Amino acid sequence: MQFLLWTIAILLAAAAGYWVYRADVRRAVPYPWLTALLRGIVVLLSLLLLLAPALTITRNETEKPIVLFLQDNSRSIAVALGKDSASYHKNVQSLIDRLSEKYKVVTWGFGGTVQTDSAFAYKQNATDIAAALARAQEFYGLQNLGAVILATDGRFNQGINPLYQQLSLHNSIYTVALGDSNIQKDLRITQLYSNTIVSLNSQFEIRADVVAALCNGYSNNVSLQEGGSTLATSPLNINSDRYDKSVSFTVKADKPGMHHYSVSIPLAEGEKNTANNRRDIFVEVTEEKRNILLAAAAPHPDVNAIKEALAGMENYKLTSVTGDNLPASLENYQVIILHGLPSQNTAVLKQLQSVKKPIWYILSSRTNESALSQIHSLGNLELSSAPLHDVLPVYNTGFSLFLLPANMQSVFDKMPPLGVPLGFIQSPPNASVLFTQRNGNGAPLWFLQQGNTPVAFTAGEGLWRWRVYEYRNFSNHTVIDECIRQTISFLSANANERPFQVAMPKHVWSDQEAVTLNAYLLNANNEQVNTSDVQLVITDSSGKKQNFTFERAGTGYRLNIGVWAGGSYTYNAHCTYNGKEYNSSGSFVIESVPLELMETGADYPLLYGIAKKYKGALVPAQNVGALYDSIAHNENIKPVIETNVETVPLVDWKWFFFLILAFAVAEWLLRKYWLAQ
Repeated sequence: MQFLLWTIAILLAAAAGYWVYRADVRRAVPYPWLTALLRGIVVLLSLLLLLAPALTITRNETEKPIVLFLQDNSRSIAVALGKDSASYHKNVQSLIDRLSEKYKVVTWGFGGTVQTDSAFAYKQNATDIAAALARAQEFYGLQNLGAVILATDGRFNQGINPLYQQLSLHNSIYTVALGDSNIQKDLRITQLYSNTIVSLNSQFEIRADVVAALCNGYSNNVSLQEGGSTLATSPLNINSDRYDKSVSFTVKADKPGMHHYSVSIPLAEGEKNTANNRRDIFVEVTEEKRNILLAAAAPHPDVNAIKEALAGMENYKLTSVTGDNLPASLENYQVIILHGLPSQNTAVLKQLQSVKKPIWYILSSRTNESALSQIHSLGNLELSSAPLHDVLPVYNTGFSLFLLPANMQSVFDKMPPLGVPLGFIQSPPNASVLFTQRNGNGAPLWFLQQGNTPVAFTAGEGLWRWRVYEYRNFSNHTVIDECIRQTISFLSANANERPFQVAMPKHVWSDQEAVTLNAYLLNANNEQVNTSDVQLVITDSSGKKQNFTFERAGTGYRLNIGVWAGGSYTYNAHCTYNGKEYNSSGSFVIESVPLELMETGADYPLLYGIAKKYKGALVPAQNVGALYDSIAHNENIKPVIETNVETVPLVDWKWFFFLILAFAVAEWLLRKYWLAQ
C-alpha cells in the first residue's frame, strides 16, 4: 500500500514540476529546470502529508548475550581465599574485561541476600545459593541470558539445596570453586531443638545435632547447662572420620519463667574452628495451658493444618468439634477458631454473643455471609453466596503486631491462592493487616484487631495448600505454621493475668542484627494502653547497666536497642500505672558466631553437580580465566537480532514542515531575483 502511495505522490510531483518547467521556458527563466525541481519537491513533500501521513521504519538491533557473574559475598569466602583474595579479584576482573568485549557482563554479590554492588567485600553472614539463582531467573530468564558464572565455596546455610531446585534457565551455569575441598578437623553442634513454651511440672526434651569430621577416637561428654550449672551430660564416642548423631536431654520444667539453656562439647585436639562447639536455646515455662476451641462447619483439610501447626506446643490444649456439636458452654476456652462458621445454622451466633472471647474467623464455602456481616467487629463486609474465587496473598511488610520469619516475602511469592467469597471486605480502622489480596485493590485477606476482645479474620479457605506448597518449595512448614501460631498467641495474649509484660521476638540474636523488644500494658478491661512511661535496664555479664525508654507504638510499646556485642544479658522493665508499680524481666543471648563460620571447607561435589545439571563446567579459583574460552566456544551463547517495526507520523517531525518551507521559499526567492512571477 505504501509503495502505491509513494508512486502516486511521485507522479503528481513530476507532473507539477513538468508544468512549471514548460511555463518557465516560455518566460525565458535562466534555469527552468531548477524552479521545476523545487516546485516538484514541495508538491511531493506536501502530498506525502496527505497520502502517507505515517512512515513505517524497520530497525534491526543486535542484543549481546548476558553473562551474569554471581560472586559469593559471605564471610566464609574471606576465610576460603585467605591471602589469595587480591589475586583472585584481579583474575576475575581480567575475565570480566575480556568478556565485556563480546558480552554484556553483570556482576552480583550474594549471601543471605543479593546485592548489585560491593560484590567482593565478603561481609554477609549467610549463604543462600538457591535464592541467588532464582533471582537470576527472575531478572534475566526472559532475556538473552547466555551464561551464569557462580563463584562460591558451595556451603549454603539458608534456602534449599540448589541441586534440587527447579529452574527454567536454558543457559549454562559455570561454577568457580573457592576454598579448600579437603575435610578439616571439626566438631560442632549444628542445631538445637525444643518447644519454646512448656507447661509447669512437665518434662520436655532438648535435642542437639552433633556433626564431626576427622575426629575418630574422640571421647567426651556433651553437657547441658543453665546459669553455669550442669544439668545433664551425655557421652559422645566417635569411631569414624565422618560422624553425626542426635543427643537428647530430658528436662523437668519445675520453675516458671524464661530459662536459658546451653549445650556445649569440649574441643577436639587440633580443632581450629572452636566457635561452633556451643549453642544456646531459651524455653519459657508457663503455669497454665490455654484452652482453644476449633469449630468447623464441616470436616476440612484446614482443620488438620491448624492442628499440625499447633502440634507439640504444650501450652495449648486444642479441642476440635463440628458446628452442630458445640460445647454447651464456651467459658472454659481462651480462644475460639471458627472455620466456615456461622454457617446456615446461625445458632452459634447466640453463644458467641453471650461470651466475650477472642475469635479467629476463617471463611469457607459453608460460611453464611449474611450472618457474618452482622458481626460489627469484623468491619464492613458485603459478601456474596456465589462460588469462591481464587485470590493470591500479598504480605504486608508494614505489619508490626508480631515478628515473622525473615523469608516471609520469598515464601509467599510462591503460595497458591485462597478460596475467597465474592464481595467487598473492609477491615476495621484499628486493624492490622497481615495479608492483602493481590488483585483486590488492597482488600484485606488476613487481619487482626486489638482491643478488649481481640479478633482475627482470614477471608478464605486453603491454609492446607499453603503448608503443602511451602514444604514443596522450602522443605518445611516454618512460615505458615508461624503465621498460625502467632495469630493464636496474639488472641490468647489478653488471657494473660499479668497486666504488664515485655516480650522479645526471639532470645538468641546474632551480633550483626538489631535487638528489639515489645511491651504491653493492660488496663482493668484488658485493653492495651500506653499512657505510662516504660523504663528498661539491661545488664551484661560483668554487671554493667544501660538505661532505655520504650517508644509508644500503636497501643503498645516498642524499643530497638541496636546491635550488641556477643554475650549474655538480662533486662528489667518497670512502669507505674494508676499508682501501682509493674515489673517484667528476662534475658537474651548475643551470639558472635555467624552462620558462615558454623561449617568450614568447600563442597566441590555440589558445585560439580550444578555445573553438570546446567551443562556448564567447574573450574578452580586459580583458573577462573579459563572460563573465557569455555564461554566463547559455547555455540548456544549467541547474540540476538531484534527487529523493531515502528510507525512514525510525519506530523511529529517538525523539521519536515521546515523542509517544505525551505524549498518553497527558495523557489519564491529565485523567481523574485529572475523577475519570473
